[in-house]
Amino acid sequence: MSHPYASLPGHCFWRRAIAAVPPRDVDPVVTGKFHIGRTDRVASAGSCFAQHISRYLAEAGFNFLITEQLHPFIDPALATDFNYGVYTARYGNIYTARQLLQLLWRAYGTFIPTDDAWLTPDGRAFDPYRPQIQPNGFSSSRELRADRMQHFAAVRQAVEQADVFIFTLGLTEAWENAEDGAIYPVCPGTAAGTFDPTRHRFVNFRMSRILEDMIKAFGFIRERNRHVRFIVTVSPVPLVATAENRHVLVSTTLSKAILRTVCGELDDQFADVAYFPPYEIITGNFNRGGYFGLDLRTVTDSGIMHVMRLFMRHYGNDSEAAQSTGDPRQSPDALLRAIETAAAVICEEDVLDSQ
Repeated sequence: MSHPYASLPGHCFWRRAIAAVPPRDVDPVVTGKFHIGRTDRVASAGSCFAQHISRYLAEAGFNFLITEQLHPFIDPALATDFNYGVYTARYGNIYTARQLLQLLWRAYGTFIPTDDAWLTPDGRAFDPYRPQIQPNGFSSSRELRADRMQHFAAVRQAVEQADVFIFTLGLTEAWENAEDGAIYPVCPGTAAGTFDPTRHRFVNFRMSRILEDMIKAFGFIRERNRHVRFIVTVSPVPLVATAENRHVLVSTTLSKAILRTVCGELDDQFADVAYFPPYEIITGNFNRGGYFGLDLRTVTDSGIMHVMRLFMRHYGNDSEAAQSTGDPRQSPDALLRAIETAAAVICEEDVLDSQ
């Protein structure tokens, strides 16, 4: 009998695409939406999982855009501790769509939060919106504000110069300032600052709000850079904690389902937005849980390798990476091993369960 399924390609069938394929060879991407050339300037931002992608692109020969350079007084060996080179600019992890949108507004002067600095008893200052980018904080509020102005200039440069912008969505849960709605990357009183229940309010964004924020953020960037293309991903890393009165597993499942739906909507609605699936690669049952460490949160090197092999296959070119490193034997796996042993992922969220 003739029917619509008879002529579908193999990737449409579970047996042919998953069950009958070695785990290492499972490829849920099928076809990349566009190609990233070696001269394309690639910017990145997002949750802590996005650091793997940033690090790999920088080492694999892509033109990874860095707009906030290491301060000359800082030892290069400490660059990562001060969040230089972790992302395109020194914004730290951006976990939610609203946080991204507000960063853009702040960088262009259209939103100035009332919460300016968190001061310690000895006068040191922490940035409420980048609480862990400066070990032990800034020496004063004045130093913090000067650094912030430099940072905003770097963000504007990234917006206006990037050819490709990669953003990884990580959370739906956040904490905000009750007065003006300013979003913090982590709950005040954890990484820095003091929690005040009259000023700090929990928010858990729903799908419609997140989609609206992402459309606004990408539209904001397009207005200033009409050539930019976007890649969106969902972090596969489970929540370290939930502020909802429910099991963390249920909150994790709901959060990731919402973020994945948002990415699907963006991919369907916009020709210049592509969804890349590290979430499915890492959490898929085809790998029998092999892509998570003993804590069931940390993504293993083999999982990252699988993700980046597919990224190179569909959005880059393996031979281009080898050419850029000067070693045709430098495989994506070997390159990733070298990168992953060089530096650990920085994740503010971990402070939620530091006991």
